[in-house]
Amino acid sequence: MSTGHAGKGRANLASIIDPHPAEAVAFISSGEVTTYGDLRQQVAGLRGGLVGLGIQPGDRVALLMAANWYFVASYLAVLGVGAVAVPLNPQSPSAEIARELEAVQASAVFVGPTGQAAFGAIDRAAAGVRRVLVPEGVTLPDALSIEDLLVTDPVPVVDRSADDLATLMFTSGTAGSPKAAMLTHGNLLSNIEQVQDGYGAIHADDVALGALPIFHIYGLNASLGVTLYAGASIVLVQRFDPASALTTIRDRKITLIAGVPPMFAAWLGLPAEEARREDFATVRLACSGASRLDPPLAAAFEARFGLRIGEGYGLTEAAPVVTGATFPEPRVGTIGLPVPRLVVRLVDDEGEDVTIGDPGEIWVRGPNVFAGYWHDAEATARALTPDGWLRTGDVAVADDEGYLTIVDRAKDLIIVSGFNVYPGEVEDVLRQHPGVFEVAVVGVAHPHTGESVKAFVVPKPDRMLEEDDLIAFCGNELSRYKCPTKVLFVESLPIGVGGKVLRRELR
Repeated sequence: MSTGHAGKGRANLASIIDPHPAEAVAFISSGEVTTYGDLRQQVAGLRGGLVGLGIQPGDRVALLMAANWYFVASYLAVLGVGAVAVPLNPQSPSAEIARELEAVQASAVFVGPTGQAAFGAIDRAAAGVRRVLVPEGVTLPDALSIEDLLVTDPVPVVDRSADDLATLMFTSGTAGSPKAAMLTHGNLLSNIEQVQDGYGAIHADDVALGALPIFHIYGLNASLGVTLYAGASIVLVQRFDPASALTTIRDRKITLIAGVPPMFAAWLGLPAEEARREDFATVRLACSGASRLDPPLAAAFEARFGLRIGEGYGLTEAAPVVTGATFPEPRVGTIGLPVPRLVVRLVDDEGEDVTIGDPGEIWVRGPNVFAGYWHDAEATARALTPDGWLRTGDVAVADDEGYLTIVDRAKDLIIVSGFNVYPGEVEDVLRQHPGVFEVAVVGVAHPHTGESVKAFVVPKPDRMLEEDDLIAFCGNELSRYKCPTKVLFVESLPIGVGGKVLRRELR
């Protein structure tokens, strides 16, 4: 099965803020309003400061900052001088940050309060860092003030081609250990345009909730990037808390929410007196991505708050959006339709298209597909075919109208005595048990069957569960080879910043 078509590219991504009225609000951070006119002036000054420090096109500049004004201005300024932005998780341990900085040889690093302690323990020379730039209130040896850079003479945006590198985003990729995905200006701009052209998701008078991690591609391009491109406003949230986020939605009259399933589950988990239907009265679109949205969760959210959640699908290597919900009536249980100018195929183990209704790995090709992994030709060859198809590692089925439904991760496939077992299918059954709160399933080595199914279960509060009872419960719904042979009860599941269960940790 294949669908879609290929597309177009543009110049420097930093120019997306240029066309909008000067008085229009670009974003709100810590209660402070920044207009597009202010932002253009500030970013131009910061570009001048970076040029004065010797930052040149192609240099890698890391951003170790939370979602705030400093991140947005720094990100646009780095791109504007032709350098490569490398957003990093400011809450990562020092050892991980040091490995990432060394991998990309970042010549400069913007460090905010959240990343100050971790960065302070890093050997800068080993990581290749020559310049450290900090906002007011952050104290690091030999650091330069961002505020001082802002008052330098502005310089224009450096012209970039669609193929020039814009960002390096660390990701586990379609499989394996973390590596830096290379996204070009053309990749990022194309995906923004694909989202807008395909779904018309954001209007200039919209106000978006920016509660996603901004160092993650979902928050960086699908939320922040699309909002700035449209000339809309975004309220940046440095740390998501369901109760305070509801206050923000109500007070700022939020119209758009881009989130992950745990966010919507957190709102649903608030007591009735803390989360009311009218809190979401101004919201016209709510989208979920990064991990599978369970239909029962979506149904419960709509029943309680009157808001239907549309589900999309993407990955870092696609900048990130591959499919999206069709509004105003998203089809619950599916990940929607492919974005424009993107070819999507579902293929079998031999790389042949499957028939409609049969599961196949999602392959995509288009202007938003990444250029490969930084200095890792072997990993790039595993992810990209010689003719440019991105092997996503995700398995889906398509219906007659082209709507896709995720089945599971190809790399998470469990093979028991030669039979394929998709963890998602087993998890769906276990979630139906009245005592199960959360569950994740992985494959483990077995001396006789090659692999067997192991389930990690978080019981609901005040519920006592028995391993044999859950295995028997699955036996009523699934073939024997699909049933867990072992159930381990845990207090919580490991969740990544994008909202996905980290199966590799469970293994």
